[in-house]
Formats: sequence, structure tokens, C-alpha cells
Amino acid sequence: MNVAVCVKQIPDTADPPALDPRDHTLVREGKLIMDDSDSYGVEMGLQLVEAGGGGEVSLVSMAPNGETTGLRNALAIGAARAILVSDPVLSGSDALGTAKVLAAAMRRLEPDLVLAGTESTDGYTGTTPVQVAELLGWPSVSFAKHIEISDGLLRVQRQTEAGYDEVTCPLPAVVTVTAGVVEPRYPSFKGIMAAKSKPVEEVTVAELGLDPSEVGSAGARQQVISVEAVEARKAGEIVVDQGDAHERVISFLQQLKIL
Repeated sequence: MNVAVCVKQIPDTADPPALDPRDHTLVREGKLIMDDSDSYGVEMGLQLVEAGGGGEVSLVSMAPNGETTGLRNALAIGAARAILVSDPVLSGSDALGTAKVLAAAMRRLEPDLVLAGTESTDGYTGTTPVQVAELLGWPSVSFAKHIEISDGLLRVQRQTEAGYDEVTCPLPAVVTVTAGVVEPRYPSFKGIMAAKSKPVEEVTVAELGLDPSEVGSAGARQQVISVEAVEARKAGEIVVDQGDAHERVISFLQQLKIL
């Protein structure tokens, strides 16, 4: 069982984000960390490989300047290798452009299963994994809370508001993993040292066989026109009970159309 996990490397969430004033895109310079949502995909992949009795977990990421800090953390907890797509022409890529790059990298790896987080912390579109599946022509299952593989079939408990759906589909497939369904392991000192020598193949858009006009700002089908600061939260209304507080509460809930 060979599993590929999409790992997005993002600016440290502990620092205030910076936007490029020219196109309002997130500045992705310097050290990048692994998105927390992707750590669940890595852990799920490792557990599936261990349960299957063989195979490996590979990582696929797209980041500028050959940045591998986030990837090395995922390698330290058990992933075997990684593909990093790093190319200046990728600057300004939208969700679909990113999906084209990831799909091309998956064709290079030929995994049995692709795992990803449901959405990235810095983007929140939640569309990229499904687009990757569509480009590959593979089944797509989202919001997985439990995954089993047997007899060449993928069985997923797909989380819903009312419980979960049981979904069965053939492999290969693309599955998004819900945060919190597994407990990501911590890298050991031995794992951290081993990660330094694990292979990270850096490739360009041309090496993936993609046309530069399909990705980056040149191929983007969406554009950020402007960015504004979030409006400051207004103070709430204080109600002093003079025997009619319940009526005020009911009226407030009716305004919100809750009642």
C-alpha cells in the first residue's frame, strides 16, 4: 500500500500574515511550517501503511524557494520521501492551478491512495482535493473519519451532521481527512535526524509536463481585487431585568429568526 499525502507548507500561524500589496496574495517567504490540517492526513497514511503490512507514505507539496521545513517535519514522523514542486511561475496560483500541479505530481508517484486535509488554514477553499481527483479521473470521498482498505476496495466512514455515511469505492482514490479523527504522532529525535537524509525530489512545472500558462497568475481564474480589515466587533446590549427581560430575549431571537 503506497499512500501519497498532500502537504501544504504555510507561513507560521503564530506570526501576523503579510500580504503582497501588488496582488493581495499571501507572502510566502522564509520558513514555512506544515499546515496542521495536513498532519492528520500524514498520520492516517502512516496508520494505513502499518495496518497493510507494507508500503510507504510519500508527500507532495508546492512551495516557493525550495522550502522544505514543513516537509521535513512530516518526514520526521515517518513519511518515506517527498516531491516538492517549486517554480517561480507558480506564484499567484489559484485552487485549480494548484490542483493541476498536485495531480501531475501524483501521476509521477502513482500511489494507491491520496490523502489530504479537508481545507488549508491559509486558503479555506476546500476545493483542491476534489479538483485533483477530477483531473486524475479517480473517485473522491470527503470528510473521512475512518478508513479501511481490503480486497482492493476503500471503505470510508464519511462524517456528516447527523452521523456518518458508509462509502465504498475502488482504488486509486482521493480522500480528505477530517481534523481530530486521529492523533498525529510527535517526531522523535531519531526521526528528526533520519528526516535530514530522506529524499526530497524538487521538480519544476516543465518537468511535470505542464504548460506555464495553465498555472500561476497566468492561469488563475480568480483574482483578489481588494482586502479590508475585519470590522471591529461592536459591544453587545446589556439588558437590566425589570420584569420584562424574557420579552426582550424573545424579541432578539425573533429578529435573528431563531424563533
